[in-house]
Amino acid sequence: MSDHQPDHSIRDAVCVLGVGETEYTKHGQIGRPEFQLALEAILAAARDAALDPRQIDGFSSYSADRNDPNRLSTALDLPHYGYAGMVYGGGGGGVCAAIGNAAAAIHAGYARFVVVYRALAQGEFGRFGLSRRAARLRGPYAFNIPQGLMSPAQFLAMRFRRHMHEYGTTSQQLGHIAVAANKHAQRNPRAVMHGRPITLQDHQNSRIIADPYRLYDCCLETDGAAAMILAPAELARDFPNTPVYLAASVQGSGHRQNNVVDGFWHPDFLGSNYGTMVDRLYAAAGIGPDEIDCAQLYENFTGQVLTTIEDHKFCQPGEGGPFVEGGRLEHPDLADPNAPHAGQFPINTSGGNLAEAYTHGFNLAVEAVRQLRGDSPNPLKNPHTCLVAAGPASAPISSAIFRN
Repeated sequence: MSDHQPDHSIRDAVCVLGVGETEYTKHGQIGRPEFQLALEAILAAARDAALDPRQIDGFSSYSADRNDPNRLSTALDLPHYGYAGMVYGGGGGGVCAAIGNAAAAIHAGYARFVVVYRALAQGEFGRFGLSRRAARLRGPYAFNIPQGLMSPAQFLAMRFRRHMHEYGTTSQQLGHIAVAANKHAQRNPRAVMHGRPITLQDHQNSRIIADPYRLYDCCLETDGAAAMILAPAELARDFPNTPVYLAASVQGSGHRQNNVVDGFWHPDFLGSNYGTMVDRLYAAAGIGPDEIDCAQLYENFTGQVLTTIEDHKFCQPGEGGPFVEGGRLEHPDLADPNAPHAGQFPINTSGGNLAEAYTHGFNLAVEAVRQLRGDSPNPLKNPHTCLVAAGPASAPISSAIFRN
């Protein structure tokens, strides 16, 4: 991998000072307004960083987060802010894009301490996974909904069923992804699935949601908020936490992605829309996939985790099914020591969207930082790099690499 770095690169120019979260609950049960949750997460990140919250001077979010920077600034009593950014799109594809935008704003000198955040109170505003009728349909929905494709599970189940047809991928292989996430949640008291272990047989016995996706193939629906504070790398020495640097962040979309209507003929249809970005990601970070120690891969559904693994070149297209077997995705301490690939590539070490919580994936970015600082609920031995992939098969989409 070439180490050439253009002058405008953000590689290691920005560090994470602190991360914060609220508690996580099943959707509708947290009992506090979404705006309050956002503030709680931001203040928790400031405490973690040992930063006076009034020093925050930038905001970045995604997925049409409802918590307006003007309101946040007023509630936090900020003297001013110099940057506010939002990533287009209503899915979880903007997690790493929002982090990258914050880093770009810092690198450009617009702000020094930018907070990236996402808050969800589904009891206040409604469930994301619930299909809804509308008086007027726009864009691809005008074609999809009349055919009965009304929810993300239905869109993406069709997409992954094609993968199963082409490559022989099985439902049981998807179960290995769900079981790994759930194992990690059992050592994470924040996780909604903490204390609720599942087995591969439990996965296979769970009810069908949208064939081939079963209950345990689908992300949780939860309330909660998470936040991360970024700053110029040269300030890391002034703060107490082990510095974690943003090695790279990329965003965008491939050709005609996120369109069910004409997507079936497209050569990238079997992937998760990272294909045009992955080479840029690794080139920007100056490393290759063989140098990634662990990953936090957004699980809207287990099939999209599998294709995310393929897209990021951890295995060849079509080889994702065998790749996820044999305990490969589990923490080495939790994997069966007799499994052929035990603990070789741990992912979603806090439980992820499947077993910790669903904050549109931002909890995965928080876990990447904690893993590299050594305070994950499932700490790995001396990890140096962690990849985060956002919202597979959405558009726009994004990925990032953190390192310590």
